[in-house]
Amino acid sequence: MSLKVYNTLTRSKETFVPITPGKVNMYVCGPTVYDYIHIGNARPAIFFDVVRRYLESTGYEVNYVVNFTDVDDKLIRKAEQVGDTVPEIAEKYIAAYYEDIESLGIRKASVNPRVTENIPEIVALIQDLVDKGYAYPSGGDVYFRTEKFAEYGKLSHQNLQELQFGIRVEVGERKESPQDFVLWKGAKPGEIHWPSPWGDGRPGWHIECSAMARKYLGVTLDIHGGGQDLQFPHHECEVAQSECANGHPLANYWMHNGYLHIDNEKMSKSLGNGINVKELVKRVKPQAIRFLFLSTHYRNPLNFSEDALQQAGNGLERIENGVANIRHRLQSASSGAVDEHVRAAVERAKKTFRDKMDDDFNTADAITAVFDLIAESNAYLAKSEATVATLELLLDTLREWDGVLGILTEPAEELLDEEIERLIEDRTEARKSKNWARADEIRDLLTAKGILLEDTPQGLRWRRK
Repeated sequence: MSLKVYNTLTRSKETFVPITPGKVNMYVCGPTVYDYIHIGNARPAIFFDVVRRYLESTGYEVNYVVNFTDVDDKLIRKAEQVGDTVPEIAEKYIAAYYEDIESLGIRKASVNPRVTENIPEIVALIQDLVDKGYAYPSGGDVYFRTEKFAEYGKLSHQNLQELQFGIRVEVGERKESPQDFVLWKGAKPGEIHWPSPWGDGRPGWHIECSAMARKYLGVTLDIHGGGQDLQFPHHECEVAQSECANGHPLANYWMHNGYLHIDNEKMSKSLGNGINVKELVKRVKPQAIRFLFLSTHYRNPLNFSEDALQQAGNGLERIENGVANIRHRLQSASSGAVDEHVRAAVERAKKTFRDKMDDDFNTADAITAVFDLIAESNAYLAKSEATVATLELLLDTLREWDGVLGILTEPAEELLDEEIERLIEDRTEARKSKNWARADEIRDLLTAKGILLEDTPQGLRWRRK
């Protein structure tokens, strides 16, 4: 089947057809870098990493842009609180972001543009809107005339009359209409600022993504993604200002991941239940976090809890053990052809994996195909004879899938240090001399170091906890 993508704009699954054959331009809204990223930031980062990996695995060249918001009210307040400059705050948390996404197996984007490096492009886009009558200066600020864009609300499926209710006009705002939104903020005394035709100031939040998307990917994107919370107002405002300025659709496919809950409660600052990735990966295997997020369809809400993490860890361990069993059996496998039953099972599993991923990137069901193949593999390994060709076919398939999912660590064989190697040799000698107490003592010591030993008919094998 061909790839189907659920398009938020049309509220339907559509066949994916890129603008340029063989190439995909994808823009995903990145973090505001005033603090460490939390697991709410991690969900879209992990999911769209998988989207990119899968597209690349099917032959597409993906130009993937994730922006940094490195100047806004949050950074200004943080800088004032700690006595640093806004650029210093941004540099600290951008470095932390790269460390955190690496820990989660997320590959760097093709480009990570920053607002502060694209001020001329932002000013130029605002000027386009002013020249065309879609925006107006007012007291050093510049606002977008929402009523001038007849389709405002088409992404979030709300009309402008409904959106007017509850809109709050901040003190000092000089709008023509309450629903108008700011494109350029006049500088307050002491704030970081840049020159513009309307006076010194800085960009509004929404305009930055429109300007950077246009600069790095063109006027129409193949895919624009982000969390469901960005659908309105951020992405709605992006659509309005980009399409008014450029005269073309901003994106052909809009993708939004569902909300993240913590112990069945919405994650929010008021509840104080946010969890930073940096702290979480100190006590939880990062691949288990990734596995948990991918075990739920991306458009569904995800409940994050200790129980859910434990279950994810157990599921991941089943897969890791299956891979370790194959690797271990390779040491004693014989030559010969691929087992035809296994070959057929692999082909079925590959088709299932591909079909599920082609069905709007359904990672949850794709993981089921992984479990099915692990079960087939374990059944094959229970036989007295195994061929290298069959085991390599199984391993190659699992490696191929992991190139998309990114849930497996490097083989544990590469992680042993000299001390653990010596202990394993000592235990082997103790068993040969029937010194069972010493053998058990070494097993317990290795267990404490995170190494689990298993005596099998094919010999000793070990694995990481």
